[in-house]
Amino acid sequence: MNNVSFEVAEGEFCILLGPSGCGKSTVLRLIAGLEQPTSGSIVIDGKPVDHLAPRDRDIAFVFQSYALYPHMTVFENLAFSLRLRRAAAAEIESKVRDAAQLLEIDTLLGRRPQELSGGQRQRVALGRAIVRQPKIFLFDEPLSNLDAALRATMRVELTRLHRRLHATIVYVTHDQAEALTLGDKVIVLHQGVIQQIGSPSEIYHKPANISVARFVGSPQMNFLEGRLDDDGVVFHSGELRLNLSALFKRPLSRLAGQALTLGIRAEDLQPTEDQKGWLHGEVELVEDLGSDRFVHLKCDHSDLVARAGRELALVRGETVGLTAMPNQIHFFQGGRRIDP
Repeated sequence: MNNVSFEVAEGEFCILLGPSGCGKSTVLRLIAGLEQPTSGSIVIDGKPVDHLAPRDRDIAFVFQSYALYPHMTVFENLAFSLRLRRAAAAEIESKVRDAAQLLEIDTLLGRRPQELSGGQRQRVALGRAIVRQPKIFLFDEPLSNLDAALRATMRVELTRLHRRLHATIVYVTHDQAEALTLGDKVIVLHQGVIQQIGSPSEIYHKPANISVARFVGSPQMNFLEGRLDDDGVVFHSGELRLNLSALFKRPLSRLAGQALTLGIRAEDLQPTEDQKGWLHGEVELVEDLGSDRFVHLKCDHSDLVARAGRELALVRGETVGLTAMPNQIHFFQGGRRIDP
């Protein structure tokens, strides 16, 4: 980790997003007190907690593995932390029943974990955190063991749960769909360094650098490496020459002669049937995903991916034109975003 610093507001759903090994889970473990920072401090409610043991930080941790006790019933799993704190029997009964009803597992209280589906086990793991009524919930990729359909369902349930509890949540994931769906705030990490902090919309539509632009978005953003001419009008990329004056009202004169990277998302790169456009490519593959249709194109300078409408007939080997709106093109210099 390298100089990681951020704030999470009370009641906020904060996402730590990044590839495996970028330090997301380490940040959670530092907050929980399972690891100690080499410098800096962890502050909760305005008070440093570095000297406090994990059990004294009023934090609930939901791990990637469900970590349920196999010999205990659902009720006993939910009640376990309360019994360790020697809570009264009536309090335990009330809190367990309330959490189970909230998560719709109240009919499963007498079962053991091996009798439950993956989604039900995940709800029990969530319930075990809820009964503690902590200040902060920490989630370490809690949905990664579920199949795609169940992950989508659980994302909706987590959103509802957050609204009902008004809970403060720090949630780790490598899944951008989870991050953009769940988060009030998204923190993108790469190699232990924070790349960008912002709303899901800001992270997607205004990535701070190529690392964020490449990681967030499916398919991955298209990139063109090149250089502006001395007038800041024509962008050169190998044999490709893009006249940007047709796209922008004024030339990019302040960037004249400099190397640039152009980024365009697949949904912003539109194929045209008449081959007119500021870019052309040969159709290699049409990827039909049901709700979306993507065309993979071979160009002289690079391989590109564009979203295609269903009204457009596309044949492998044919050449199509490509267009994009000026405000849909991202510019990067030295890996960082610049705004013309």
